[in-house]
Parts: sequence; structure tokens; C-alpha cells
Amino acid sequence: MSTRSNQASASGSESVRRPRVAVLFGGRSSEHAVSCVTAAGVLGAIDNEKYDVIPIGITKTGQWVLASGDPTTWSLSSGQLPEVPPSDATVSLTGTGGTPQLIVTAPNQVPQELGEVDVVFPVLHGPFGEDGTVQGLLELADTRYVGAGVLASAVGMDKHFMKVVFAAAGLDVGPYIAVTDRQWTNDPQTVRDSVAALGFPVFVKPARAGSSMGISKVDCLAELPAAIEEARRHDLKLVIEAGISGREIECAVLEGRGSNVPRTSMPGEIVVADASHAFYDFTAKYVQDNAAVLSCPADLPAEVVTKIRDLAAVAFDAVSAEGLSRVDFFYTDEGEIIINEINTMPGFTPKSMYPQMWAATGLAYPDLIDELLQLGLNRKTGLR
Repeated sequence: MSTRSNQASASGSESVRRPRVAVLFGGRSSEHAVSCVTAAGVLGAIDNEKYDVIPIGITKTGQWVLASGDPTTWSLSSGQLPEVPPSDATVSLTGTGGTPQLIVTAPNQVPQELGEVDVVFPVLHGPFGEDGTVQGLLELADTRYVGAGVLASAVGMDKHFMKVVFAAAGLDVGPYIAVTDRQWTNDPQTVRDSVAALGFPVFVKPARAGSSMGISKVDCLAELPAAIEEARRHDLKLVIEAGISGREIECAVLEGRGSNVPRTSMPGEIVVADASHAFYDFTAKYVQDNAAVLSCPADLPAEVVTKIRDLAAVAFDAVSAEGLSRVDFFYTDEGEIIINEINTMPGFTPKSMYPQMWAATGLAYPDLIDELLQLGLNRKTGLR
């Protein structure tokens, strides 16, 4: 049974239909709730008269389910972190016949055909969503999607290899070490010595997590083991970075419209207003009101603004990103611009910096969503 009632006219001829968009959210990572909140923003802003939207949630165990299209279901308005619940019916994406199709299956029931999908908007954060895994699945199903491809997503998710690529592109990267599970298990003393050589404070981070999950600021060696174990709850591979004294500056990047030149927003600056937060952590980002403030445009000399925007575009191209990315920098007291990381699927929550920076640059949230969907609809499938 097909739900695509907008396709056929009363005379039986094919009518002009809206592009069908599958908004994919939730997922198996520790950023499940953040992805749900991002979906709330996207579902609330997307033009339902222009697009036929199908919300698909992924539970924490990996089941794909038909989800509510009501943005309030996935917002933080209830004071609780939202979660995609399991269902008896499972959604599958198949490329049978060369056309991506959505199929719903349930025990002892005839499979239900939801029809073809024109583009997927995977607003997934963290592993099993933002790291190239879902992107690979979509490529196998010959399905267009919004955002970076398999390689760019994987590199952008792994803070270690991200830094390797940035350094190869000539970008300034702060001092750091990567710590594998084998290294910490077999030779923890060498890890401690390497961290001590970085100097304190350091920031211990899961290599493949986001939204400040599992990150700790460490001021002495005695604090290191606990910080490492906290990060290892999210990822057995870690990155430990030397603390950099400077301002945190972000820049939003959007794929070129009608050209291969990425567009960049005016840079924004994150100011953690609540002194109880040692850094821009998960609570400051998503939970506590007014814990952090974005100043955009950031109060920077004109030449620094130009350079940050140029470097953001370089970072975007360095990882072969597509669609969108947010690039984060440190601007030091000495005037250095040091790249911190790239986020190939930045959040779209009400507090998210990416849409705020574009709004300050003249591109409103609904228009930003529309541009991203149009980029996805017009991209090629397969190797690009």
C-alpha cells in the first residue's frame, strides 16, 4: 500500500509531486537525544508545502521506525531528553529496481510500501550516523542525501585523523596525542609521560564523539586516569589536547551554490557565561539556559575575520566535505589562528551555533534548510 496520495490525479495521470524527504534522526550513539532535538528544529522549519516529509527515527538499539512529525515530541520543552521508542513495525530502505524505496515490515503482516525517497536528511550525530556508516548505507541504496560523503564523514568524526588531514593541508593544529585502547592498556606510563610533556591543563576527549560527551579538563596527572576512563565510556580511542589560551571562534560553511567555492558565514564567538562550567560542555550547549552566548559577528579585526573564513573553507575542502560543516578555531592572544575541529553535521537545535551564524550572515533558518535539501537533491549518487 502506498501513502503517496499527492502523486496521482483523479484522471489517473501523474501529477507534479513534491520531493520526498526522509528526515533520519536518533541513532545508536550517546548523542541520540541531541539528534532528536536537532530533528525537532528541522521538522519545525521545513516547508511542508514544498516537500513531502517522512520522519524516521532510529532507536538506541538501531531499529528504524516511523516517527512523529510533531516537533514538540522531540524538543527539550518537557525538561527531559527525548528518545525514539521501539516499535513492532520496522522501516527499511531498499534500492530494488534502481529506485530508493521505503518498506515497513511487521510480524505476521504484509509489508507496506511507503514509496520512493528523493533525498535523506540524516540529522544524526556521533558514531553510527555522522561517521560515514549511514552514508555508506545510503550510497549502497543509491539514495541521495544531505551532507558529507563516506570519507569526509569518517575523517570529520575521528579527531585524530582529522588533525592529520588538517596538518597536511597546512592548517595550524594545536599540540595533542592520540591514545589507542592498546596503548592505554599495555603501557599507561608512556601515555602519562606524553601527557605531562604537553603541559597542563589538557583536555581528554573521545576521538569519535561530539556534543562535548565524555570530555574532561585535567589540571594534573592525578586527575588523568579518571578522565581517561570517562572518555573511554564513549570511545576506546582518545585524543588528549594541550589547553590553548584563546577565544573560541566558529565559522559555518555551506557548499557553493552554482559553483565549487564553499560559502562561509561571519564568524561567531562562544562565551561561556556561567562560571560553573570549566569549558563549553554538554550542559552549557543544550540544557542550561543562558549558560553560553554566541556573539556573531565576533568582535575581531577585519583581516582576522577574512582569514578565519578563508581557513574554514580550506578545512572544508581538506576533508572533502559536502553540504555543510561548522569549523571551530582558537584565536590566541598572540594573534594565532589554530584550528580545533570540523563538524560535518552540526546541530540544528534552538541553541545550535551553525544556523545562528547563518542567520547573522543573512540566511534565515528555513532558507538554510531549503538550500541544504536542494543541494542533496541535486547531488550525484555514487563516486563524486
